Amino acid sequence: MRRIAVLDAPSNLGLRPPTATSVPGCAKAPGALRDHGLLTRLGARDAGCLTPPRYDPGDWRPGDGVAHAPEIAAYSRALADRIGAIIDGGEFPVILGGDCSILIGSGLAMHRLGEAVGGRIGLVFVDGHSDFRHPGNASYVGAAAGEDLALVTGRGQADLAAIESRRPYFRDVDVVVLGIRAQDEYRLDLQAAGIVTRPVPMLRAEGAARSAQWARDQLVDCAGYWVHVDVDVLDPAVMPAVDAPDPGGIAFPELELLLTGLVESPHCLGVEITVFDPDYDPDGRYAGEITSAVVSGLAPVRTVTPRPDLIAARRDLARPSGPGAVPAEPEVPAEPAVLPEPEELVSSGDTPEPGERAEEPGAAFETVGEEPLDEEPLHEEQLHEEPLHEEAVGEEQPEEAQDEEEQHEEPQLDEEPAGIRLLPRPLGSAPLLDSEPLPATRPGMLRPRPPADPPAAGALTLHTPGFGPAGPTGVA
Repeated sequence: MRRIAVLDAPSNLGLRPPTATSVPGCAKAPGALRDHGLLTRLGARDAGCLTPPRYDPGDWRPGDGVAHAPEIAAYSRALADRIGAIIDGGEFPVILGGDCSILIGSGLAMHRLGEAVGGRIGLVFVDGHSDFRHPGNASYVGAAAGEDLALVTGRGQADLAAIESRRPYFRDVDVVVLGIRAQDEYRLDLQAAGIVTRPVPMLRAEGAARSAQWARDQLVDCAGYWVHVDVDVLDPAVMPAVDAPDPGGIAFPELELLLTGLVESPHCLGVEITVFDPDYDPDGRYAGEITSAVVSGLAPVRTVTPRPDLIAARRDLARPSGPGAVPAEPEVPAEPAVLPEPEELVSSGDTPEPGERAEEPGAAFETVGEEPLDEEPLHEEQLHEEPLHEEAVGEEQPEEAQDEEEQHEEPQLDEEPAGIRLLPRPLGSAPLLDSEPLPATRPGMLRPRPPADPPAAGALTLHTPGFGPAGPTGVA
């Protein structure tokens, strides 16, 4: 059983200001969702808040690169540290944004994790827009929230796309895009890059649950995957409180089914929620709708078996190696602890001891990075088996050993609990990550896009985040 840890990442650095004298309101989203009891209803640990740098685009002009780039880069490193600490503690991170630029921090954390386990980490990108603008297909860039998918796949300026010399954070073949509109401006660029997509018409035709399963099937070569959710995937008729609403989105029940189908796998490593703007929600109605959808969609997380291999891989990576290194002491499994139900967190009147859960939503528990007190113990046979991450990529095994593994794989798959589908490959057998720039990171390297078809009479045009040539005005 995994415990959820909720971390606030209220950055609005990736958006342009709504007006010349205002700032985007999505930084208020975590507080608005907490006010509707999100943590209590999830039964989650409060992992705190990572405060972003000050929002100030200054005298940015087209040609200056991405606005707030140094601040976004520093914030992304800090966010990656916090996400890594949560995963190291055996918990499931739920990140409350903020704008879509927080995906850079999440992507950096996933690349670090992939390096530790010797495999690739995938991305399920649930968004109303492709966010794929970059110097190879646009005359200028400006707002990172409209370029986040391009940046995390290695396209764009190195201070954001190659932090710690890691590029790309996610490979094109390890990205699945769900929920973009059929007329998305960069849909042909996604196709040319080999990024698979399922726009809203196809998602609805196949169904949200089947689409979630389809997305998981695309990532069978990955050691795990991260889920990004921009609430502008929802139709403005049910969710207008975003910076760039576009008609033709999905409904709340479909979002719940998507989330449920994506997080019910132990290979789902975490979720982030972005771009909700409480400034467009004066009575809190939409905050309540989002909270209910997230609580319902993440319900399977608590029933999924955690993956101790990820924690062990990161722990081994941090241990000293070489001559004179002191071997680590074998860990003694702790006594199992029973997670209280969300109702117990509210009704309990006892004062929590240090390290125990607090009663009030939003209260801090143990600090990020400490050993989780509720972590399930490893069984004796698990303590003696070889860690999956230590298998050399491409290493040949004796045929007898391979036959024995194949004989034991089938019964394991047949004995899975209902609703959980383990990926049919051992961790670490995927190709290793690299940090080489993609050819498309330089302008002109992508094939030219054909001219867009003229819009039909009465058709609505798509607007994507970006700083306008006249200066940073308007919505993203």
